[in-house]
Amino acid sequence: MRSNADIVVDTLEKAGTKYVFGYPGGQNARFIEAMHGSKVEFVLVTQEACAGFMADVYGRLTGKPGACLSTLGPGATNMTTGVGNAFLDRVPLLAFTAQMGKVWKGRTVQMQIDHQKLYAPITKWTAELETGKVYGIMKKAVETALAEQPGPVHLDFPEDLAEELSPETAGEFSPAPPAIASFDPKALAKVEELLRKASHPLVAIGLTMNRAGATRELLEFVNKHKLPVVTTLMAKGQIPEEGSQLVGVVGRARRDIVAEYYRPADLVLAIGYDPVEFNYEDWVSKDLPVVNLNTVPIDIASGYSVPCQVIGDIREILEGLLRMDRIEHQWDLKALPVHRKKLYQALTPRQKNFSPHHALLAMRQTLPKDGILVADVGAHTHIIGQLWDTRGPGNFLVSNGWSSMGFGIPAAIAAKLVQPQRPVTAVVGDGGFLMKVGEINTAVRLKLPAVFVVFRDRYLSLIKVKQSRKEYHRYGVELFGSGYASSNNFFGAKVVVAREEEEFREAFKKGLAGNQPVVIEAVVDPAEYDVII
Repeated sequence: MRSNADIVVDTLEKAGTKYVFGYPGGQNARFIEAMHGSKVEFVLVTQEACAGFMADVYGRLTGKPGACLSTLGPGATNMTTGVGNAFLDRVPLLAFTAQMGKVWKGRTVQMQIDHQKLYAPITKWTAELETGKVYGIMKKAVETALAEQPGPVHLDFPEDLAEELSPETAGEFSPAPPAIASFDPKALAKVEELLRKASHPLVAIGLTMNRAGATRELLEFVNKHKLPVVTTLMAKGQIPEEGSQLVGVVGRARRDIVAEYYRPADLVLAIGYDPVEFNYEDWVSKDLPVVNLNTVPIDIASGYSVPCQVIGDIREILEGLLRMDRIEHQWDLKALPVHRKKLYQALTPRQKNFSPHHALLAMRQTLPKDGILVADVGAHTHIIGQLWDTRGPGNFLVSNGWSSMGFGIPAAIAAKLVQPQRPVTAVVGDGGFLMKVGEINTAVRLKLPAVFVVFRDRYLSLIKVKQSRKEYHRYGVELFGSGYASSNNFFGAKVVVAREEEEFREAFKKGLAGNQPVVIEAVVDPAEYDVII
């Protein structure tokens, strides 16, 4: 006989989930106790949204379900922000919420709300654990989280149920998500026909490529046919930044210049493109046909041309397409390097003062090839999205489906915890930093030597730019007064203030070489945002 809490921990061990990120409460104490001494480690965070963000990153980097835990009521509502991130960024995650004992169900009780109604819109499935059914519920939960498209599952865990003893045995607890259905081979012939008829076929890739395991096949395909490629923000790294047919990132800084090159396109071959990042309607005209190669059918407005879809395993689809003979097209590939140079120059305008792009280029020159960059949401993300060379897939973490400010700090902590051998740095704006600065304490407590770079420009710069373009007043966006004085320490982490490029470069280099978390406060001039974004 074991408690249900012990059984849940056993399922997490068997599912390959090593950490549960969360915050304690009276109703989840038994669950946390069950983790003590097990192979599943409870990681205390400073706020429940961060538990969701960290579980999300665990899922991204391992392919196993991440796990987060809150107490009831306000703890559960806090955690929804991180869980929603996993939902729209397509990441497998298990979200546990503690609940009052079953005797209180339906009663008016302090802090008690219906967690399942709360989580239903932002999860793939929500359930309450039951004695005698834990293994079955957890098997379905893991399989649902991992099934294409992956995402979070919510599990309510009543306090008394966690304590209850059960004779339940694991049996054949080996969760296996359903395989992606085979694609229709006849559809490949249609794709080839369309590609051969097109004079300017354009490849567009999206975040589904990150879990397709098909980077090699993608590169072989676009190189064989010399096809230009546009990418979404989260798919950066699938195509090399230099020496390839990369045109640029849709929906980010100087998208107008990116569009100049792909404007002649008469066919879009969308491979793993997920419109949750950037809708087709925002950059594809109605008379431009879109061919969808994906795990799910296309999501596009009526009136758009979709002459063919191939739904299935992307790697297998690309393997099929690689059997095609080389196609002929009319793209001017000699103009592509000129285009890339024009884009780079637009992203790096001459600036008298220390500016965001100066810091980013210094970071790129210093961060090792296998280093992980985590980008928070803000004005700086637009520049990073277009300027940063990821040097391969898996080196860049950002939220672009949910796009929550505050993602950067907890995401970097989780990345360093999961892959401690790799250098990890986060770039956050001062707005996002203020939202989750308390999590620096977690990095200090866990002794994780990540480098947190804060672009301090005193404003919510992205909103300030939008206000300016609409000729609104600059109102409600100033974060610091002119008398703000920098600190030398945040919760035990050293703070280094850098006001010019070489000072910043040296601080970043020392931060990467250190064995403790460090915060670098880069005092930047945000003027370039007005012309770049």
